[in-house]
Amino acid sequence: MGNTKQAFLILEDGTVFTGTGIGAQKEVVSEIVFNTSMAGYLEVLTDPSYAGQAVCMTYPLIGNYGICKDDMESKKPWPDGFIVRELSRIPSNFRQDITIQQFLEENGVPGIAGIDTRALTKILREKGTMNGMITTNEKYDLDEILPKLKEYTTGKVVEKVTCEAKYTISGVNELKENGPLSGLAHFDREAYEAGVREPRPSLVKNLNGRGKRIALLDLGAKSNIADSLKRRGCDVTVYPALTKAEEIIKDRPDGIMLSNGPGDPKECVSIIEEIRKLYNTDIPIFAICLGHQLMALATGADTYKMKYGHRGGNHPVKDLATGRVYISSQNHGYVVDMEKLDPRVAVPAFINVNDGTNEGLSYTGKNIFTVQFHPEACPGPQDSGYLFDRFITMMEEKKNA
Repeated sequence: MGNTKQAFLILEDGTVFTGTGIGAQKEVVSEIVFNTSMAGYLEVLTDPSYAGQAVCMTYPLIGNYGICKDDMESKKPWPDGFIVRELSRIPSNFRQDITIQQFLEENGVPGIAGIDTRALTKILREKGTMNGMITTNEKYDLDEILPKLKEYTTGKVVEKVTCEAKYTISGVNELKENGPLSGLAHFDREAYEAGVREPRPSLVKNLNGRGKRIALLDLGAKSNIADSLKRRGCDVTVYPALTKAEEIIKDRPDGIMLSNGPGDPKECVSIIEEIRKLYNTDIPIFAICLGHQLMALATGADTYKMKYGHRGGNHPVKDLATGRVYISSQNHGYVVDMEKLDPRVAVPAFINVNDGTNEGLSYTGKNIFTVQFHPEACPGPQDSGYLFDRFITMMEEKKNA
């Protein structure tokens, strides 16, 4: 693997794990979180929502299919560190570009392998998410390190991960290039309101979002959000996170997407102010993850930090309108407080089946719905991909009203 130096993971409660250094050889302090996905480590590594965190993968063998750069969710990896039980030495995949070790080295991401990731995960579940340090310094001093770990915060990370300038992704040629889409879960408004279980499998003869212009506010967006809209024929204009609401409104989009992203939503004070202005328009809005939390904060609700968050591709969420349960992909450490919701503004639309926390909101009298989970997945199940079709249906109904 190249780097065989002994490495240490030191948690803020004083627990120390000893393993082997992987990736870049440097010391890092970060928030330690765990992800329960059994595949998709590259998509996890390139998810901007992990900025300011070091990720522990609970699946024991990581790197066995190498790195396929076409599957990256952004241009680079964002976690501060990577923690695994075993790093594959001989990956096997005809699509592989480089090994995961090379990928971590090239992008300056340090990590540690050979530790008991199950024990680490149990500590984080019992005591809650905590900060930690990955180091190869064998002469580390706990008395010196622990105060530093307690002081660490992820800070304002949205500004670090957002795009630098506005750009557009065109979906108008998608049908010509790829032919008719098959098996897409088309959203049926009448069936949904009648309580029919959604999505219903159907053959989409035409792109249902053909020509729709979407404004995507990049708070740390995974590329598959824009791709999911592009595949449905939408033209997507991506805006930096600090874009003023007036600029987005002036461009007259058919709909607005608020993306996922990293950090504490309450740190995004100026962004929340702009989202409040977007809420006050009649433009249809669909928000995911951090975007969901920011819309809630912009409309008077509250958020709080979870004990250890939801990160993985196996989280069940229940649609309160139909009673249907979907398996979802998730990555978040904060959640909207349902007890502080004003039903005149928004009502719960989805809840987490495991712990009852909020997973989505429907805004009263508005063409706005938001979800905490990731309907674009990558990695994870595609169960809830129909929500993009629901968003397109909402835009169409607004246009025809």
